Amino acid sequence: MGLSRQHKVGNGFSTRWVSLSCIASFFLGFLVVNRFWDGDHSVKIVKETSIRETYHSRALHPLVNCNEETSVQAGDIFSQVSQTRDVVMQLDKTMSSLEMQLAAARAAKNKHKEEYPIFASSEGEQIKDERKIFFVMGIITAFSGRKRRDSIRKTWMPQGKELSKLEIEKKIIIRFVIGHSATPGGVLDQAIDEEDGKHKDFLRLSHMEGYHTLSSKTQAFFSTAVAKWDAEFYIKVDDDVHVNLGVIGSMLARHRSKPRVYIGCMKSGLVLATKGVKYHEPEHWKFGEEGNKYFRHAAGQIYVISKDLATYISANGHILHKYANEDVSLGSWFIGLDVEHIDERSLCCGTPDCEWKAEAANPCGASFDWSCNGICKSAERMGEVHQLCGEGDAAIWQLKFFN
Repeated sequence: MGLSRQHKVGNGFSTRWVSLSCIASFFLGFLVVNRFWDGDHSVKIVKETSIRETYHSRALHPLVNCNEETSVQAGDIFSQVSQTRDVVMQLDKTMSSLEMQLAAARAAKNKHKEEYPIFASSEGEQIKDERKIFFVMGIITAFSGRKRRDSIRKTWMPQGKELSKLEIEKKIIIRFVIGHSATPGGVLDQAIDEEDGKHKDFLRLSHMEGYHTLSSKTQAFFSTAVAKWDAEFYIKVDDDVHVNLGVIGSMLARHRSKPRVYIGCMKSGLVLATKGVKYHEPEHWKFGEEGNKYFRHAAGQIYVISKDLATYISANGHILHKYANEDVSLGSWFIGLDVEHIDERSLCCGTPDCEWKAEAANPCGASFDWSCNGICKSAERMGEVHQLCGEGDAAIWQLKFFN
């Protein structure tokens, strides 16, 4: 008949089914092989990545053999820490010193024309003195102190050519310090101008004179003096105190290497709260309960400060508080600063004591009567005290303070 029939293989399956079975097996095998290949490839990538990470980790953080001895022992570490602390402290002190020097440079540049202009006084003193000075001594005086000033000129303060010689050879400046009256240019100011024209030994301040403004006057003196003279020390002394310049110079020479010194007869007097009494402190409540004492400060008759402290006063004068007593004010300005307080007893000899000390060849630096806070009736007695307690007029000229 004309119809075709499907061929069968020997086991009874048709050729079509065999062909389909082969094709299906081929694709199944391809899928299985491809999956296994992908798995092996991923494992390989992971292994390679792990190796690279391990390599970089070792390069950045090399392994340390804990069994090996380290080069830095515990003692060395503590030593290095101690040395570092010392270096930091030294740098801190250096920075403090540089800040002081910077303030000094600013003060010298400005010359305090706005805040503390220097009045026209001795010839040529309006210009900044560039010489290196050992110390500047300011004798605080008032309009009524002409007799006191003359008693000093006749005793322990060199005059005329000797005063100039003292500045040139010994690098010591001595001036009477005074401000102006309530009516500048009036009779009182004219009298000082005339006196200064004769002796040339005044430092004039832009400060109105008055007993209750002594703290401001002290501040004005240090600010003006540090702007005018580059000195190692600045001294304030009252005009009723006897001074031996040679003893003062020798004493200060021992402290020249110290950056911030405050020298005087250190005391801690009672804070007087009762109104109307001498040295009454209106701000007594700031010092605690009634009966308390002041902090340590130098007696007001005479005291010395180094250049850095004078510069500090000059740079911060606008914020320094002024108490009723000028010596208390000065002491308060240094509270909290890195300042060495030196209690120098040779600066506070009583007049009976200074006599026997001079006889024992151990004269005092400064002498006065504690009962009068100066030499009692100093205009009349200064000559007597000078004769009994003086070091000798030649003493200052025998000493050498500069090479």
